[in-house]
Amino acid sequence: MTEAARPPSSRPGPSGVAWALFAAASLALGAWPLIVHSQMKDYPTWYLVGRAVLDGAPIYPDAGHAPLRFIYPPFAALMLAPFSLGGLRAMILALAAITAVSWLIAVRLCSRLAGLPPPRSWWLLALPSVLVLPEIFDLFDLGQPNMMLLAMVLGGLALLQQRREWSAGTLFGVATALKAFPATILFYLLWRRRWRAAAAMSALTALCLMLAPAPFRGLDRNLGELRLWAQSMAPTAGGFGQRAAQNWGWKNQSLIAVTHRIVRPVNAEAEAPAVAPLTLNVLNLSYAQANLVVLALALALGGAFALLLPAEARRTPASDGAEYALLIAMVTIASPEARSYYFVWLLFPFAVLTLHAALDPSARVRRGLWAAIGLAAALSAVGAPLGPPHLPQALGNMFWAGLVVIGALGWLMRRTAQPNSSLTDSPS
Repeated sequence: MTEAARPPSSRPGPSGVAWALFAAASLALGAWPLIVHSQMKDYPTWYLVGRAVLDGAPIYPDAGHAPLRFIYPPFAALMLAPFSLGGLRAMILALAAITAVSWLIAVRLCSRLAGLPPPRSWWLLALPSVLVLPEIFDLFDLGQPNMMLLAMVLGGLALLQQRREWSAGTLFGVATALKAFPATILFYLLWRRRWRAAAAMSALTALCLMLAPAPFRGLDRNLGELRLWAQSMAPTAGGFGQRAAQNWGWKNQSLIAVTHRIVRPVNAEAEAPAVAPLTLNVLNLSYAQANLVVLALALALGGAFALLLPAEARRTPASDGAEYALLIAMVTIASPEARSYYFVWLLFPFAVLTLHAALDPSARVRRGLWAAIGLAAALSAVGAPLGPPHLPQALGNMFWAGLVVIGALGWLMRRTAQPNSSLTDSPS
């Protein structure tokens, strides 16, 4: 067949290239944990907990004499139970498939929520995933649910944008009951006066935690296990979640952990006793004093976020996209425990930034946004498997990458909220 005779549909369009790459990456990443499942990542823990629910055994058998191996609430254990019916390998396959489907949903919602025309070039569609590909790999490798939680939260934001507040709050609530860190979304809903969404989120979180496991575990038993989990995860004089070494070690890239490592003498290599201690504090504060610094920084960041939010009358689809992306980035660094795979949530912020970097009519703005994306990517990459000593990670390379993204999105949100911005439509 000559070139002139070849039908136009015989070559995939730009989006077809992106989806082909997505399918290939999903198959490769999904196969990885099946090949190396014997290396004892989180999958065996999920399997044992799921079997405990099916067998009526305790979810937290190590309570009282050792740190909990399973650090999620009973509702999360209940959700794992069906996947343990077919054995460990079947569970790995099912959870990897859920991560892949969640990834696909998240990518589609990123384009929808950005508030700009969808990308026409395949690389614009693929670039945000490439920027967080190491974190995506970690999710498949470990079996962590953060991509699923991102898809749920993005779905909730899409429903919120459509004023379907009860449905949005339901998704936020279920996500919070599975893994507690999305709980900070509630403060955003209250500030934006989305009362029904806030009520639904609170009600569904409580329902999932206190009542959903009751038909299978018994109400009294579930409440007892929930109480045990809450007590185990509560802050203590040395940290939180029964894992003092992990709280302050280099793997934790949260605002709390990075601040503690900078203002008080904690060993960033505490998770590996055989490795020489690493401290990098510039102050010598006590634990309580460091917590006051954390509180001040959290209030400053939260207050700046609230003050930057445009008034309802000045909101546009593009400013909403930047606002939602900013919320996602803030939730990520606000989590007490924010290991590198938590930063897969930057998928949406990167999607918003790359679209604006490609479509903004101002060359100066495009250059500035590409510079911010490049800086955030460089900060993320500098912690690639280096060390010990893990100096870049101990300094909080992922945390600072998140702050760069937050700064760029805050500026972008204000810019696109201007009524005369050439990038925005009229407020919906």
